[in-house]
Parts: sequence; C-alpha cells; structure tokens
Amino acid sequence: MTRAHSPTEVHAALEAADPREVFPEIAVVSLPMVTRFRGITVREAMLLRGPAGWAEFSPFIEYDTAEAARWLLAAVEFAWAEPPEPLRPRVPVNGTIPACPPGQVAEVAARYGDVSTFKIKIAEQGAASLAEDLRRIEALRRARPDAAVRLDANGRYAPEEAMRALQAFSRFELQYVEQPVAAVEDLARIREAADAAGLGIRIAADESIRKAEDPYRVAELGAADVIVVKVQPLGGVIRAREVVTGCGLPAVVSSALDTSVGLSAGAALAAALPVTDRVAEIFGGAPACGLGTSALFAADISAAPVRAEHGSVPVGRAAPDPAQLSRLRAAPSRVRWWMHRLQQCWKHLRTESSPRPRPE
Repeated sequence: MTRAHSPTEVHAALEAADPREVFPEIAVVSLPMVTRFRGITVREAMLLRGPAGWAEFSPFIEYDTAEAARWLLAAVEFAWAEPPEPLRPRVPVNGTIPACPPGQVAEVAARYGDVSTFKIKIAEQGAASLAEDLRRIEALRRARPDAAVRLDANGRYAPEEAMRALQAFSRFELQYVEQPVAAVEDLARIREAADAAGLGIRIAADESIRKAEDPYRVAELGAADVIVVKVQPLGGVIRAREVVTGCGLPAVVSSALDTSVGLSAGAALAAALPVTDRVAEIFGGAPACGLGTSALFAADISAAPVRAEHGSVPVGRAAPDPAQLSRLRAAPSRVRWWMHRLQQCWKHLRTESSPRPRPE
C-alpha cells in the first residue's frame, strides 16, 4: 500500500514540471445524467490517482484557468494527503430537485430514497420563472410533506426581484434560501430587508463563498445565516475547513456535481465539521449536505456509487471501477481537451500564487 504524503510533500508535488509526473494514472469520463441539471445532460470529469488514492478534477467547462486551478489544487491535496479525522462515520444528505417541470418532481425525489431534506433549484429565468418555482415547491410538498425544504437561486434575482420572490416563498416553511442575489453587498441588504419584513427566511451564501476573492466578506457584512461550501472550488478539504472556521457560520457541504470520487472528498469535509450550538439550533444536528447528487447520474464511475442509504452517505474514499472507467471513458477529442486544461491549470498553480483563505 502506498503511503499518504504530508502537507509539505503535497506542496512539493507542485514543483513537478508536468502533472503526469505526479499522477501515475489519469482518466477522463463522461457521465450521462437522468435529467438536465445546470444546463447539461452529460457531466465530464478527470480522475487522478495519487499516493493517498483517487481524486477528482472537474471544473465546469466555462470556467477560466485561474478559477479552474483551484479545483486542481483540491485534487492534488486529496490525491496526496489524507483528510482530517472524521467526527462521524456517516453524513446526512439532501435530495436535489433540478429546475424540472413540476410533474417530474415526485419521480426525481424518489431517486433519493428516504432522505428527509430537499433542495429545489429555482430562478432558472429569474423572476420570470417564479410561478413555476412555486408549483415545483408545492409538488415536492405533496410528494414529501414531512421533508425540510431549501431553495437555491444561484444568484439569478435582481435585488428588487429577490424581495418579491422571498415574500412569495414565505408561505412555505423553509430552512433557507440560497444565494438569491449575486453580489455579497446585495445579499447583506436582502437579508436585512427580509428580517425587517418578518419573512422568517434564512439566507445562505454559496457563490459569495466559492467564487469570491474574499470568502470571509459574507460574515463581515452579516450577509448570510448559513454558508454553503464545496471542496473543489475552495481548493481542497483543508482550505474549505479553514473558510468555515474563519467565517464562524453554520456550514452545509455541497457537491459541485461530482462523481463518487469527488463526493467522498465532500463527505470527508462534512464529517470533520463539528456540530455547534448554532448548527444544532438550525438543523437539529449535523446538517444534511448536498452530497447525494450521484442520484442524478444514469451511471457513475464506482462499482458502489456514493448514494444515500437511509438518508446518509458513508465517510471514506471512493475509487473508480476499471470496468466503469472503460465504459464511461470520454471521446478522444474530449480527453485531449481535458489534458490541455490540466496542463494549463498546472502551469497556473506553479507560476501564480494559489488562492488561499486567510487565517482566522
């Protein structure tokens, strides 16, 4: 068995001129999805094997090199070092309902088994899709009346639209509404206005954490009650945990539409976060995390995909199955595209200061 390397050795790995010197095995896969999600029906990912095990590098196609390089930094860390010791052996997860027609909600929800929390994607067309969003929430309430519900707008509302939407959503009992507006300053104003109006809706920040130059500004401005953190966009498990500690806010770990390999990194982060009094007050215990998204894939790379069982997923590394790697291998042109992207991001990490959260 190969030994996991220390953080110092992980940093030293970036001194290699070529990532193929660091990862003895690299694969690019193309996973078909059961429904359109985030505008795609196929999810591509690069899998990299290092001394500690397999890791995932799967920034979305439209991301530039600087942003994608943070995702590669996360892969280097997870492939070369063991994550922090878990505080629990399993992580509760939520189901994710994409911006699908309301008539499909019950079918999609059923894929997650008996999870007790769901996140519904809303605002696909901003305020123009509000009526359909309300029908989607109602459909989930009919299908799973006892489930806790979260909404995710991905920052698509203008500020004046966001308040109208929050007023419409206030008739539902919600855990939170995630990123109703894009700018963190607007997020702070929306949270203040929602509190002043007595809407009883918590605000969560996602893009204001993972896409921001300064992820701590959310806490400084009082822009959110909850933060949503993702391992790859934040540069790794350890860096993501630093952001959670530095913000001092309850955190929900979520997937970036990862394969089972990436989901296992997310589970490692979630299992390392303590259940504070504030977390218990909002969620009743460890929060359900957005790590059940392998249910959105028609096929995954592991023989035993990271799927929710009795509302939770296990903590532990996932590895691709050789037969699945062969069956789901991306087309040669796409492999070349991903190898070029890997080289560009590697060069960026070696020549630029990698984004790193500031210390607490």
